[in-house]
Amino acid sequence: MTRWRGIRAVLFDLDGTLVDSAPDLGHAADLMRQRRGLPPLDEAYYRPRASSGARGMIEAAFGVTPEHPEFEAYRMEYLDTYGQVLTRRTRPFDGVAELIAALDRAQVAWGVVTNKVERFALPLTAAIPLFATAATVIGGDTTPHSKPHPAPLLEAARRLELPPEACLYVGDDERDIVAGRAAGMPTVAARYGYLGVAADVEAWAADAIIESPQALLNFLDLA
Repeated sequence: MTRWRGIRAVLFDLDGTLVDSAPDLGHAADLMRQRRGLPPLDEAYYRPRASSGARGMIEAAFGVTPEHPEFEAYRMEYLDTYGQVLTRRTRPFDGVAELIAALDRAQVAWGVVTNKVERFALPLTAAIPLFATAATVIGGDTTPHSKPHPAPLLEAARRLELPPEACLYVGDDERDIVAGRAAGMPTVAARYGYLGVAADVEAWAADAIIESPQALLNFLDLA
């Protein structure tokens, strides 16, 4: 088993890695369906698409893709709707609180690097007590580029005043692993997350794969 030494910070994706936001992401899409006289869809249908954000939810709920002429109107409506419900049922995954407590005890810094824009990422993390000890929260529009570009991860390392190689990145989407590798960080794929439809996690070439949040501790030397 790989066990990293010299890791001074752990950076996490947000949706599907630290928090289960699928109930609220799907609820926003269902509210749009309701306005159009359509029945709600099962949460399990939305869940694997949650890591794709507004694009994934719109495609799941309406079959509308970015190439559709009305996609932008759907996207704006979805974002406004999601902003009204984003903290109603979103909760940390089981085991995340224990993982964060272990990092805090070991005085290992931790933070968030997400493609969720700051408009949602900042109020969401502010509303959940778990994030009180987060050293930084980087949103999808904090830098000019979002993942899979490495810029957000490099910005997080800069804010932590650490070299990228001293930071570990954990995510549940292939874009997370691509971004982490491009930034020069060890990467861990969270198989318990949303993963996307028909994801082949082994093919992402992450340095490690975990089945639960607390399993990450098996790869860290916190002594």
